[in-house]
Amino acid sequence: MTAPVLYDNPGPRGRRRILIGTVVGIALILGLIAYILVKLNGNGQLESQRWAILFDPRANVPQALLRGLTATLQVAAVGMVLATALGALLAMGRLSEHRWVRIPVTTIIEFFRAVPLLVVIFAVFFVAPTLGLPFSAFAALVTGLTLYNGAVIAEIIRAGILSIDKGQSEAAYGIGMRKWQVMTLILLPQAIRRMLPVLIAQLVVLLKDSSLGFIIGYFELLRTTRTLVEFFASRPGIGDQYSFQIYVGAALVFIIVNVILSSFARWLDKRLARSRKSPEGETLPLTVEQFGAGGGGLGTV
Repeated sequence: MTAPVLYDNPGPRGRRRILIGTVVGIALILGLIAYILVKLNGNGQLESQRWAILFDPRANVPQALLRGLTATLQVAAVGMVLATALGALLAMGRLSEHRWVRIPVTTIIEFFRAVPLLVVIFAVFFVAPTLGLPFSAFAALVTGLTLYNGAVIAEIIRAGILSIDKGQSEAAYGIGMRKWQVMTLILLPQAIRRMLPVLIAQLVVLLKDSSLGFIIGYFELLRTTRTLVEFFASRPGIGDQYSFQIYVGAALVFIIVNVILSSFARWLDKRLARSRKSPEGETLPLTVEQFGAGGGGLGTV
């Protein structure tokens, strides 16, 4: 077994200190959880009848949360597709050899990376209509998410492409491939595997940022949750009795969706890794030679 490059394996004392630190950390976390549960129980927040509201269709709570989740997923799905497509185009533009393309694209990327997403959404929803470009709440939220995350994804894609050995593109040009073929057939397939974890992480951020639709009146999950809390608070004899439970229910929905997306990313990463291995378990890099041999050969382009 080879020793780690960046650090030495801990000795007996080091392992003992790590074990003690782990036990102490777990004890502190469990103690904090116990303290929170005691406080909640003292306030009556753990009563079963309060949590039953989350599953009672007569109260319209599960139906409302489902509608809010559907609206969130719609925005997130459209935003993910558009942001990824925009990011790919911007990355290609920033990698262009032509200054008249590269400089404006670089300016656009840096601008939207520097401006807070909330400001972008406000500008699209409130300022654009004054210029004769009205946007619905859905369109404004999707546009804001696309512009901001597209700029971030552009840098992720650009970094992934630049991480590929230059010999790959030079060899591709040597067999007569055009630049767009080098980019789409040689560089991008390899770059996608390298940048996939970071790209998925950014898409998870996009999903969570969809909750910013709350401020422009789009009824996504957070806005729907707030509406439910206000509805029950306005009813005589109820007040904020169910506020904590409804907010926790919405938070759990967000967590479950993000865990599913992250699990899909890990599964896809492992699947792509397996597809690059030979029967003997050796990694087979996607290289120019694969396109020049057998039925996949391009010949002279």
